[in-house]
Amino acid sequence: MAASPRIALFIDGANLYATSKQLGFDMDYRRLLREFQGRGNLIRAFYFTTLVESEEYSSIRPLVDWLDYNGYRVITKAAKEFTDATGRRRVKGNMDIELAIEMLELAPHLDQIYLFSGDGDFRPLVEAVQRKGVKVSVVSTISTNPPMVSDELRRQCDDFVDLAQLMPKIGRDPAERIARSAAAPGAPANPSLERRYGIRQGDEPVEG
Repeated sequence: MAASPRIALFIDGANLYATSKQLGFDMDYRRLLREFQGRGNLIRAFYFTTLVESEEYSSIRPLVDWLDYNGYRVITKAAKEFTDATGRRRVKGNMDIELAIEMLELAPHLDQIYLFSGDGDFRPLVEAVQRKGVKVSVVSTISTNPPMVSDELRRQCDDFVDLAQLMPKIGRDPAERIARSAAAPGAPANPSLERRYGIRQGDEPVEG
């Protein structure tokens, strides 16, 4: 019997959040982990996100803590805050370099990588990993208008997995979302964190 392929997940948190929202569903991270544990020998499941440390309440923190204790390797860094030309406060941050380093270091120990991102900046990284003999699957979607995955990244990868097809397996039951929201009336909203970091208060993963 052939050995199970050694696989790893590399999740660009903000990108996955934006993609799932465009498709109209909430992610269940416990179900996501189980789905890919069934596809091979899951060596690592990385989740990359930036944090706004100056925020009085950071709604991404519950998700980060949950993932840390439930089978994910979470990589974070502080986002940079600045004031733009109009005087408005902005937050900037991405995890491209951190994701690339982790992927290149782990690649020699893997047979297949699932990259959860549609960012075209990752095309050279995918090519470099492929030269090491590792198959790379990109998880994003072409079911939105415009598509959430760049054409160059989709062309470069060995296999494209449309997130829309995974929804029944890794999405949260909408009834659970409504029930959890009703259980915490009056929770403070933080739309900037929702847009940028992929988690609203009350959106922590369902406990199975």
